[in-house]
Amino acid sequence: MFRRIDDSISVSPQIAPADIAEAAALGVTLVINNRPEDEEEGQPSGEEIARAAEAAGLRYVAIPVTHAGFSHAQVAAMVTALEQAPGRALAYCRSGTRSTYLWALARAKMGDHPAMLTEKAEGAGYDLRPIRPMLDALAQS
Repeated sequence: MFRRIDDSISVSPQIAPADIAEAAALGVTLVINNRPEDEEEGQPSGEEIARAAEAAGLRYVAIPVTHAGFSHAQVAAMVTALEQAPGRALAYCRSGTRSTYLWALARAKMGDHPAMLTEKAEGAGYDLRPIRPMLDALAQS
């Protein structure tokens, strides 16, 4: 279920509170929720995931991303979350794609090369071509 991008982050489709124990066993210390509340009927609420994460001793942060796209504020929030993560992070959304995109945008802003980000994402089964122009722009800023 969790797809490892690199040693610092994995991404996942929607998780349930019961998945937090597995995440913690894998060394996750931060859970990043990139899914808006009520995006789909029956999805666990962010509050449920946050409670489970906190009960397991993990940090939790919500940076919801809708299908409307990514804002500078979301990228900046992801940079902050990644920089402050005390260890491995797990980011999730409906399919893992938005989480992967937001991770890549944040890492490009942090100075990582878009080609390296693309390779890491592909290794986890995600295609960054749709956001490559944005990655290139962030990497040059």
